[in-house]
Amino acid sequence: MVSKEKPYILLVAELIYSEICEIKTLNPDFSNINAIEAFIGSEIYKKISSGKFHDELISKLEKNNFIDNKTKKKIPDETIRLLHIQKDLTTKQLIQFPNLYYTKSHYPLEISQRAFDHLWRMCESYELWCKETKQTKLIILNITD
Repeated sequence: MVSKEKPYILLVAELIYSEICEIKTLNPDFSNINAIEAFIGSEIYKKISSGKFHDELISKLEKNNFIDNKTKKKIPDETIRLLHIQKDLTTKQLIQFPNLYYTKSHYPLEISQRAFDHLWRMCESYELWCKETKQTKLIILNITD
């Protein structure tokens, strides 16, 4: 049986996914693409892209001596290392240039496209985990279909 315990590395993907779902709920005519584009520049996006989300998560874990609240087991050093790598990668992929999202031709700039692609992959990762753990009710965007 596959564990339904969410890995720490998926916490940021879950947050991104839930925020994009909320945008779609508030804007039923939005496609997934529109919802992801609307997410770019939001307060949550800024928190994630600045590294603050990961800093707060790691700080919280550190204050608890890297002991998981639910399992009461020590969080492996490898998990903490992966969170630092994820933070570095995410801040690089979601680099912020708010006034440069589109060129005059309305095509996204490479930097904006990179951010969009990273967010899409994060949503895919979350959905794949949901499928793997047989929690299909959590799949709302159907990106992996």
